[in-house]
Amino acid sequence: MRGKSNAIKKLEELERKSEMLRITSISLYELYLGITLSSAPEREKKRLLYLLDKVPVISLGEGEAKLAGEIQGSLMKSGVALDPIDALIAGIALYHNEALLTRNVKHFERIKELRIETY
Repeated sequence: MRGKSNAIKKLEELERKSEMLRITSISLYELYLGITLSSAPEREKKRLLYLLDKVPVISLGEGEAKLAGEIQGSLMKSGVALDPIDALIAGIALYHNEALLTRNVKHFERIKELRIETY
């Protein structure tokens, strides 16, 4: 969370509400990519592992992938661009009827059915 106070406040808010926190396997990929590219990968990895120790991972399965493809295809038909990784994350969230927590609202707001939370 790179010391972002809004992210920390949101995490604390979700914990107070006893919200079930989960992460997509795609988001996990993005986090590990960022760690590998960071200037201190071992320190960052240790911090990430501590943070995610008890957070379940929702994987990309057949249903999620189909839904992501439909999302991406529908947006492309209407001339709207969306990063394929964002489509995969959205497919997972929608398939599991989960709200998506992101700072990148602009990308995900293109998907009308998706419930978005930000910090």
